[in-house]
Amino acid sequence: MTKLNHPSSNHPNTRFANYAWFVLGFNILVVLWGAYVRATGSGAGCGSHWPSCQGEVIPRAPQIETIVEFTHRLSSGAALLLVVGLLIWGWRSYPKGHRVRKAAGAAMIFMITEALVGAGLVLFEWVAGNISTARVIVMGIHLLNTHLLLAAITLAAWWASGGSALRLKDQPATLKWRFALGILGVIVLSIAGAVTALGDTLFPAESLAAGIQQDLSPASHFIVRLRVWHPVIAVLVGLYLILFAVSLATERRDLWNTRFARALGGLFGLQLAAGMLNLILLAPVWMQIVHLLLADLVWIVLILLAAQTLSQEVLETREAS
Repeated sequence: MTKLNHPSSNHPNTRFANYAWFVLGFNILVVLWGAYVRATGSGAGCGSHWPSCQGEVIPRAPQIETIVEFTHRLSSGAALLLVVGLLIWGWRSYPKGHRVRKAAGAAMIFMITEALVGAGLVLFEWVAGNISTARVIVMGIHLLNTHLLLAAITLAAWWASGGSALRLKDQPATLKWRFALGILGVIVLSIAGAVTALGDTLFPAESLAAGIQQDLSPASHFIVRLRVWHPVIAVLVGLYLILFAVSLATERRDLWNTRFARALGGLFGLQLAAGMLNLILLAPVWMQIVHLLLADLVWIVLILLAAQTLSQEVLETREAS
């Protein structure tokens, strides 16, 4: 995914773009491995030590939980170095004030806050079997930061590939609000999904019927009772995004607009199907990972769709001229 031959192409930097897309892919893998850490209860594998593991730089005679958590820390460290490379290369390759520079700088900021939030989870022991309200709140903050990090890297890669600068002042207010509502909806849905996944890990159900009974019982832990809202939010956000994608593909007949709109609708359809399968199968670890991967892809495609659409001239303006 190097050179994007669309009308808004602005001299793609092929080498930097390739690197940026690689950084994005690597960070997605780190996010998925982090979900594996949570789903397997391995978050306390290094104890309450950070950045060391069990008080050591390299743990000796580690258990499987320690290996899982330590591997996640190593991959997170590698992701940090890759974003540092993105920042340095971006600043050396683009002039002051360029959108790629700004996106790379934002990615660096969100990578630092990502590391700090992750460290807080470990140091305050909001991992493994912890069922506190604080853990749920910090998980929501963690997920929001992860989304912003992925969005910043996505924009850096897209703009380096030739994507045009945003033209927000030229866009209709209704279009901007529609995108804002879609982005907010996906973030809320993702946070609800994270809480649901945590509930599935901490309070596993023996059967689908037992799980539904747990969700509706006033005696259940609040994390369990929150699970019932995730499918409701998913259906509402899904319907909105699919209808939005269809209408946008009709309104803006640009090649990349159409591709991203179709991809968004198709991915969310798969996401809804994966969510139903995850529910029926009682949330096995592998299905949770697939579900999260689809969620990340939906988010990235939505960001790309917004970047492409909001960089175009308004149709009415072109016709009037």
